[in-house]
Amino acid sequence: MKYLDYVNIKQGTKSKYNFSNGNTLPLVQLPNGMISFAQQTNPEPSWWYEPDVNFIEGIRITHQLSPWIADYGCLLITPQSDVISDSETLAHSGMDYKSCVLTPSYMRTDFLRSECRFELVPSQRSAKLKLSYGRDADNFLSLFSVCGSTHFELMSNKVVGYTFNTHDVDAKDFKMYFEITADNDCLDTERTYIVENDTDNAVIHIALNGKKAELNLAISYISYEQAQLNAREVETLTFDELKKNSDDVWEEYLSRIQIKTEDEEKLETFYSCMYRAFTFPHKAYEIDADGKAVHYSPFTGKVCDGVRYTGNCYWDTYRTNFALYSMIDKKLYEEVLESLLCDYNESGWLPRCSSMYEMGAMPSTLIDSVIAEAATAGIGDKELLTKLMYAMIKHAEQESENPIFGRNGIKDYLKYGYVPCDRYKESVNLTLDFAYGDYCIAKTAECLGYSDIKEKYLKRAENYKNVFDNETGFMRGKTADGKFKTPFDPISWGGEYTEACAWQTTFSVQHDYKGLAELMGGKDKLINMLTKIFTMEPHFRIGGYNTEIHEITEMALLNMGICEMNNQPGFVLPFIFAYFGETETCRHYVSRICDEMFTADIDGFPGDEDTGSMAAWYILSMIGKYPICPADNTYVEISPLVEYEIKEK
Repeated sequence: MKYLDYVNIKQGTKSKYNFSNGNTLPLVQLPNGMISFAQQTNPEPSWWYEPDVNFIEGIRITHQLSPWIADYGCLLITPQSDVISDSETLAHSGMDYKSCVLTPSYMRTDFLRSECRFELVPSQRSAKLKLSYGRDADNFLSLFSVCGSTHFELMSNKVVGYTFNTHDVDAKDFKMYFEITADNDCLDTERTYIVENDTDNAVIHIALNGKKAELNLAISYISYEQAQLNAREVETLTFDELKKNSDDVWEEYLSRIQIKTEDEEKLETFYSCMYRAFTFPHKAYEIDADGKAVHYSPFTGKVCDGVRYTGNCYWDTYRTNFALYSMIDKKLYEEVLESLLCDYNESGWLPRCSSMYEMGAMPSTLIDSVIAEAATAGIGDKELLTKLMYAMIKHAEQESENPIFGRNGIKDYLKYGYVPCDRYKESVNLTLDFAYGDYCIAKTAECLGYSDIKEKYLKRAENYKNVFDNETGFMRGKTADGKFKTPFDPISWGGEYTEACAWQTTFSVQHDYKGLAELMGGKDKLINMLTKIFTMEPHFRIGGYNTEIHEITEMALLNMGICEMNNQPGFVLPFIFAYFGETETCRHYVSRICDEMFTADIDGFPGDEDTGSMAAWYILSMIGKYPICPADNTYVEISPLVEYEIKEK
């Protein structure tokens, strides 16, 4: 069985601003690779890929984790012939999207205008490009700046340059350096010319000799010299040898969970999700001349020792990705932990949502859960985990002057035992997440033998109770004077809640469902309320958003109450049934969700996939294991939806 044959990297790419079927990109890259490639078929700055159009502007080097967060370190590569356009929009070409070959480890695109077959195979920080033109002409490979300025330099036998686009965040002295060399004499530097440089419209036209060319492309966040070192990954290999190597890497990753079924659609969906779960986070470290891992720090602008990963919003991924990594990729998990400590040492804070620099997207510090899960699962050594525990304690006790870091509202949380809704948006989510974060600190301290720290934060972990309203049975916003905010409507979205309403958010107490049941009046009342979520009419009010955000639309169309399986707040809901012994009810809903809401097609996800988090949910659900409380490293289990075998790594 060849697992790559079942992967559709276009899964979930049919999305728009106001409706998401995944909001994914068809990334050609190695697992967690530092460099990714995708077809750019749309001039729109964020949603620049459409999966079913016969139009292409070029092949894009990309690091975009979501259209909601702009790309960085990107460049557009377009073959041209005869009439050479200086604008990527004017240089566009027709293509037959049905004839394109797009796999995790290989891309083939036929540009009709230049009669060029463009092929590409990726490595970790580099790639090989093969161009086959159909006619003798003035054939060029054009590089266009996108999302910011680019600098090009022409040398005797290669083209080098750098981009410094970082979607307007304060990444100090950021540059993505690149180098393009030829395996033979196909690159004609005498006819190569730069049209514009060091601007948003920068472009270079690389002249090619003859109809065939094979080129090596490498990038670095450190220097030209490091880009040249990174090119070692590909320069001694032929195109076919690199393709075999890249295929083999992906085959090994995909085969770490082997499922058995005669259902071809299930195989395609499962292994497309396996691919998706390892596209992020991206490596942001490199190997220097001495074989040592080093990385550019966006916080200091300096080159630092150690590994670094980026492209991860922990509000999304803590719920599923790291449980999957703990099963099948402990090395990645441990390297992410080392990366967290590097970010802390260089910025003073643990990351919340990183896209090269800290984005501050989504509330709170769910990185706490990732660290606690590692501690309870035995991933990472004691010294590393101890340093990370004290880093967690910092944001549990101190408020950052820069709101993109730390826990927003922590001073008031410490004062009142909750985050007041008249002082902060999303106050209920902040309170519940802080309480869970406190529990994560307690669990980490327990694993490390710090009993005093454990007891302090276990007590604080009960603060979720301070925003529970006994009268209505919901978690509600509370003002600084101790009163619940009125009027109250449990189907009103936003305001005190993050991408949800009171129904879903009330169950965001993964560390103490027994305590939540007691607040609600017992297990039966909790189960009754949970059942309503899955069976009630999908009514909603736009509430604090003042518009119908796409998550609302998607939820309303899923035909499963208001369980919101299109978004991360809904991930745990069906599994709460199993936690309280209702395993058949859990399996019923999980089976329906997997069968009705997931496919391998371009509309294959029920909502934003978000860097592997929804794909990982599907994988865990299919094998019947879900981390009901990641910090405890405890799972609820149902009978699997498919036969499987796990190869631990």
